[in-house]
Amino acid sequence: MTVTSPPGQRIELFDLPLDVISLPETLDVLSHWMFATPRTGHTVVTLNPEFIVQSRTSDEFAQAMQAADLVTADGVGIVYAARELCQTQVPRAPGFDIVRGLMARHGPELRVFFLGAKPGVAEQAAQNAHRDFGIQVAGIHHGYFKTDEDQRVAELVRDSGAHLLLTAMGAGRQEVFNQYWRQVLNTPVTIGCGGVIDVLAGTADLAPAWTRKLGVEFIWRVGLDPKRWNRAPRLARFVQMVRAEKKRLKASRP
Repeated sequence: MTVTSPPGQRIELFDLPLDVISLPETLDVLSHWMFATPRTGHTVVTLNPEFIVQSRTSDEFAQAMQAADLVTADGVGIVYAARELCQTQVPRAPGFDIVRGLMARHGPELRVFFLGAKPGVAEQAAQNAHRDFGIQVAGIHHGYFKTDEDQRVAELVRDSGAHLLLTAMGAGRQEVFNQYWRQVLNTPVTIGCGGVIDVLAGTADLAPAWTRKLGVEFIWRVGLDPKRWNRAPRLARFVQMVRAEKKRLKASRP
């Protein structure tokens, strides 16, 4: 299957784009981008409620997401918002499933650069991914570097010849880095993937299959990890935003 651009429609949630695209369709699009000639850089965002809340106070973060080539629904909160505000049923394409799907599909022909997490974690993730999927490790770098080192790291990625860059430096930082340096990176697919590197390394657990199937893995994670408890208010804020926007839209209709 040859796919040059995301199929289906693109909608907006709180001034941010969202592609109505399934996981299989996402894998088809990214597979084409990764091996197309000539090499062209693309950025991918896996949108979740926290991103939307944070974007309201960070223009740089919002602009990075608005410029992304592909924006998928990462969690059930986005599916809920799309249904409530746009009357659109949006399938989920979570970051971990995208990364795992690409590695499983392409194996040894795929060159991956692991960028992010604490020192040593990306190395372990790369080792495990090579063992499990046979992928080529194009490069490794931790995510604890200052912004004045961004160009050096971007050039390191560029020189690696990676098809896929996994950027795991936290919401906002990773998306802004990917977008700002996309021309220098010259990497066909660059995806901000949050805790995916930690999961691949075994330093964080993947949520149980049943929670991921229902799209409620975030609730499972927050409940078991005290470090995530400060993130719960953002979810509550997101629900409030959706309800307020739905009320506003209803009142504006004739």
